[in-house]
Amino acid sequence: MRSRITQVLIGLVMAVVALFTYFTNTQENPVTGEKQHISLTPEQEVQLGLESAPQMAQEFGGLYPDEKVQQAVKRVGQKIVNSTSVKNSPYQFDFHVLADNRTVNAFAVPGGQIFITAALLDKLKNEDQLAGVLSHEITHVVGRHSAEQISKQQLTQGLAGAAAIATEDPNSPGRNAAIASYVANLINLKYGRDDEVESDQLGVRWMIESGYKPEAMIDVMEVLKAAGGPNRPSEFMSSHPDPDNRIERIKEAIAKYKGQ
Repeated sequence: MRSRITQVLIGLVMAVVALFTYFTNTQENPVTGEKQHISLTPEQEVQLGLESAPQMAQEFGGLYPDEKVQQAVKRVGQKIVNSTSVKNSPYQFDFHVLADNRTVNAFAVPGGQIFITAALLDKLKNEDQLAGVLSHEITHVVGRHSAEQISKQQLTQGLAGAAAIATEDPNSPGRNAAIASYVANLINLKYGRDDEVESDQLGVRWMIESGYKPEAMIDVMEVLKAAGGPNRPSEFMSSHPDPDNRIERIKEAIAKYKGQ
């Protein structure tokens, strides 16, 4: 009985520490004005991004070898940064084309390193569509989504570990830990969908402010929808909202920012 009580107490202490750490690390985002629970500083984000970028590139076959293509993408990305309030952020933006010609993808790592695969670039028909992709990824950076995700993962992992220790069945070791980990992952998937919606909406704003046609963001969603094929996973089990749902939100953002 005593060991069971000790087990529960240890779990409770771990949960309290995880919650305290998460909620006491609060920063106001200088671009969005949102209060976020983040432990990293912008300088640490930049450093983390610079250190992880080469490894991330290697995961997709390295950089695309055509320097003209690289420079064309950099030009569009920097135009968006320099034409909007993004230029006032503390991040060091750079844009890279990856050699992968099979994976339709684009992503950003903390601090401003942004990547697009050759496979996705090949499906885009014009500069406006490219601007739509890059504007979306720029928002991930200035929205500090990666740093926010790191803090959220630390919280959910801490709570999952606390629950596993407090409820562990000695006759079935590891089972509760596996379930708790699965639930924690589902929680973080929801956070990811919220980040994607914000990136779509602010991406529309950056496009308008930098002189690109925001309707091209809808075309990008159609490209992603087609690339996903008919067997796309359900929205709940995906870190990205369904493209059809994203299109409706993008239309709302276009009306909002064009009316300002």
